[in-house]
Amino acid sequence: MRSLHDTLSRLSRLRDHALPGLPGRFAEDRLSDLGAFGSNPGALRGRFYIPHTRRESTALVVVLHGCTQDAAGYDHGSGWSRLADEQGFALLYPEQQRGNNANLCFNWFNTGDTQRDAGEALSIRQMVSAMVEQHGIDPSCIFVTGLSAGGAMASVMLATYPEVFAGGAIIAGLPYGTATSIPEAFDRMRAHGGPPAAALGRLVTAASPHKGAWPTISVWHGDSDATVSHENSALIVEQWRALHGVDHTPSAVEKCEGYLRRVWRDAHGHDVIEEYCIAGLGHGTPLSTFGADACGMAGPYMLEAGISSTRRIANFWGLRTVQSEGRADVAQPRPSAAPPSADTTVAAEPDAMRPRSQVAPSGVERIIEDALRAAGLMR
Repeated sequence: MRSLHDTLSRLSRLRDHALPGLPGRFAEDRLSDLGAFGSNPGALRGRFYIPHTRRESTALVVVLHGCTQDAAGYDHGSGWSRLADEQGFALLYPEQQRGNNANLCFNWFNTGDTQRDAGEALSIRQMVSAMVEQHGIDPSCIFVTGLSAGGAMASVMLATYPEVFAGGAIIAGLPYGTATSIPEAFDRMRAHGGPPAAALGRLVTAASPHKGAWPTISVWHGDSDATVSHENSALIVEQWRALHGVDHTPSAVEKCEGYLRRVWRDAHGHDVIEEYCIAGLGHGTPLSTFGADACGMAGPYMLEAGISSTRRIANFWGLRTVQSEGRADVAQPRPSAAPPSADTTVAAEPDAMRPRSQVAPSGVERIIEDALRAAGLMR
């Protein structure tokens, strides 16, 4: 672990970087507000999108934005709602609030928010239940993705509610359960410390009573990411590899100009894990904003890469369009996937976390909180 002095030095520098990277709210907001959806212990806002053309039984993609972002801005940049129009699936956007986190990061390292049936994790689960009940969502076709702190929170949801999700996609994120404090979050973002690779899978199995099939996993990371180390990509793969019972060596490797894709297949030949390494990409969601596969809009942490992570992730999950009688049909997930029942600035990262329940801090905690306030990242 880094020293306390190093951690405090990093915190004090955040203010210098925070303001330039803050994306404003986009004029186009295609999302609607989700009404009451349960006890909402994480105090999150729920937003959603339902395309005009869809099946009665509709797939759902849960999308988790990164730090300093909001749901509408991330949707505009990533292009998820435009793809939903093409392919007929629904979207749910949990949205962080400043009262929970001054930098709008999901609290992926706070144990009160990362356990099953507690905090932000439970709020997101309650949103999913509300969408299923209110909008005819197929409970066997629910997926989750996120960027950065949202990617780390996607790891949380996949670990704590694996029976809910058929698949997940983690973009510039981190494995589940490896950080429980602000200093640890800094270290894990840089792939310093943490449990040994062999223990990562056990963090997932201990997070829920689940005994069935595990969600498929898509992992995306730029090899020039200076905010969340690309080494976290391999750690996420390792966390899920043993659970799927696949070898360390990938089943297939696809080398193209600009990216490397590795795939792990189960005993039935189904792709259960894929990993994309994008050459030269910094910290953000990889986009292709021109050509036949164009999807999304470049901006802070939404990066032109010549490859659309949004489209590729949807394809990996089997969300393909079949036009029939003017209706968009959504493909069913592969049998093995079905469950049994902004760029290189640290300011946009999960550095500044403000817990909802304040306990009078002392010692090291007091020093850290003072540094956060001095940096303008905590009230």
